[in-house]
Amino acid sequence: MLPVVVVHGGAGHIPKDRAEASTIGVKEAASTGYALLQRGGSAMDAVVEAVALMETNPRFNAGLGSVLNVKGEVEMDALVMDGTTLGSGAVSAVRRIANPVRLARLVMEKTNHLCLTAEGASKFARSMGVPEVPEESLITDYAKMRWKKNLEPDANPNGNIACATSTGGMLNKMEGRVGDTPCVGCGGYADNKVGAVSPTGKTPEEASDLALRYMKERVEGLGGVVVVNPNGTWAARFSSLQMSWAAAQQSQLHFGLFHGEHFVEPIQDQT
Repeated sequence: MLPVVVVHGGAGHIPKDRAEASTIGVKEAASTGYALLQRGGSAMDAVVEAVALMETNPRFNAGLGSVLNVKGEVEMDALVMDGTTLGSGAVSAVRRIANPVRLARLVMEKTNHLCLTAEGASKFARSMGVPEVPEESLITDYAKMRWKKNLEPDANPNGNIACATSTGGMLNKMEGRVGDTPCVGCGGYADNKVGAVSPTGKTPEEASDLALRYMKERVEGLGGVVVVNPNGTWAARFSSLQMSWAAAQQSQLHFGLFHGEHFVEPIQDQT
């Protein structure tokens, strides 16, 4: 199959002064994951590194840049899943961790559990030697402004698929709130036999549009999704106003922000 890394930066409204940086961020994340695949890394390596890079970018609601809960604190969720083994790991309501996606991978690889939450996740992080960071280092001025004002897959050449997700959750959420992101089948899913995210026989585009249409009709919700099938065919779809997305495949970088946008440029050599 053709190796590919597809990422998105969240679906919703992206202010004009943050749109360009958001697009640049997803392009960098996809390119980083793809370069790792090209160097012989696994699908899991690629998605974790791509998401970890986005967690360090203040333009995204994950890691640094996470929205604040009702108390003005950062609580984050993350999930990883391996399409080869169907193994998964997740953390929820975790605090003072710079890269929750790396901690989620440790849950998958070092425990018999699927998800650790809150203080339990923090204790596990300490036992694994994962350093805690000051909470204020994860809080941006933009996140504080929004909080005060309101008191959001990958496949390798061997056909192996993995997914990784990370988020700061919803603005002004209750303490301890766990959303869909760290839940297998909700925040992400990977299975070599069917693909990442969408377990249907339709094309990634059709499956994505069908799911988004159902979401809008059934619960009046808007959102976005990225999908990769076992052949390396991918799709990035959304029903919201905007969604920054990027896909790296065959030395080309595909990306967009608004409906109907699909730009393509050569991937810069990262060796």
